[in-house]
Amino acid sequence: TMSLREHALSLFRGALGTVRPAPMLKSALKLQGDGCPQLLVRGQAFPVKRDLYLVGFGKAVLGMAAAAEEILGDHLTRGIINVPLGIQESLQRAGMQEMLLKPHSKIQVIEGAKNNLPDAEALKGAVAIQELAEGLTADDVLLVLISGGGSALLPAPIPPILLEEKEELTKMLASQGAAIQELNIVRKTLSVLKGGGLAQLAHPARVVSLILSDVIGDPLDIIASGPTAASSHSVQDCLHILSKYNLLHNLPKSVEMVLSSSPTKPTAPENYSHVSNIILGSNTLALEEARRQAEGLGYAALVLSAAVHGEVSRVATLYCQLIQLVCLGFTSLGAGPLGDELRGNLLQLAAELQIPGLHLDDFLQALRGLGPNRPVCILAGGETTVQLQGTGKGGRNQELALRVGLGLHKAQATGASSPQGRCEILFLSGGTDGQDGPTEAAGAFCSPGLVAEALQEGLDVEAFLRNNDSYTFFSQFQGGHHLLVTGLTGTNVMDIQAILIRAM
Repeated sequence: TMSLREHALSLFRGALGTVRPAPMLKSALKLQGDGCPQLLVRGQAFPVKRDLYLVGFGKAVLGMAAAAEEILGDHLTRGIINVPLGIQESLQRAGMQEMLLKPHSKIQVIEGAKNNLPDAEALKGAVAIQELAEGLTADDVLLVLISGGGSALLPAPIPPILLEEKEELTKMLASQGAAIQELNIVRKTLSVLKGGGLAQLAHPARVVSLILSDVIGDPLDIIASGPTAASSHSVQDCLHILSKYNLLHNLPKSVEMVLSSSPTKPTAPENYSHVSNIILGSNTLALEEARRQAEGLGYAALVLSAAVHGEVSRVATLYCQLIQLVCLGFTSLGAGPLGDELRGNLLQLAAELQIPGLHLDDFLQALRGLGPNRPVCILAGGETTVQLQGTGKGGRNQELALRVGLGLHKAQATGASSPQGRCEILFLSGGTDGQDGPTEAAGAFCSPGLVAEALQEGLDVEAFLRNNDSYTFFSQFQGGHHLLVTGLTGTNVMDIQAILIRAM
């Protein structure tokens, strides 16, 4: 029989496979007919009367563009994409040829946004994309490829604002504690292309956007700051945020000028009738594929939520309680007071975390109906946050895995009648982009047994966590066998967690 680790790894790889740029585009995008060809996207048809152009920006866009060019062939007139600095070389080194453009490609590649911050190169690319969009006619089709990280790659402040001034303002807001949503509203308001700007400039051409979402809930106007989606915010919202953080009185003159002359209402939705925004890949899609594969391996598989977020220690507690409840179900204790107590704690924690799409009552009901002794697989996705305190190496996924392992070990050690003793448990958390913090790992596998082994060897697991040093912890066992190492994946739909439990 395969180990739980092998199962978890195969589920993670299966989920990734669904949201890799090439397979994702090939299953969604077709070009039909020769006379007047049609672009088919998920069954929707867009006639190509004259020329077909392509632009794109984001971390996964290079692979998307390579696949798109293969599908579009000679019908593609020209394209421009903005991608992260160094990505072509990284993919070349990783041997991922299928994510690179062919030597005589019609698509121009501009690399910029070093360290995911807007810079002069990204601005150059944004200006080129703007000029291409402005030159289109009613008979042209503009295919737009968007993925996470697109925001930093598309900086085009409204003149006379300079890129440095916009950056300075964003930094000041961030240092005052502004939330990412607030930063994005201000950025969009001061930008030519964000908040639907690109779609407006491309009018009257047909705009078809293919989007790989890295944002919880897949909101079109938030992913890469929504260059082809109607913005739900106005100048008033921007002014409100600037005044909330006491920045209205020391704005650069250029920003004052732009704000005072901006339209007070957002562009009406009917002005976007020439635009189609299509989410091609998302965390939900990846989890669905993992669920299908888990069922194929004989698990009773349930998806918890694709929007798990919150502080990593709280999320770890949620997972620990859930695992204990499943293990209780394998014994006759599930219906007793211990089960009721766990359920109560879980419901309270879930209410505090406010995770969208998490219907815990229904979920627990489904768990009860699984029948005894069938192996269980619980899948979830989203993005947790870590409050950095230490100087160690690791990332949110490795830290989450270690916290879950430690929490389960503690529960086992304290409960004499602990139901976990009769369960084999494995927890996996990994980033779909193949990166987790500053290490080569994408995440980690953990079990209560691993924590027990570490404690026997005299390791202080809590000290590793206090120092945010989960990577060093996992590296010490079986040559890093517990680290999830995928290499660059060329895609990004946030994180995926898999919990595998079978009765012993």
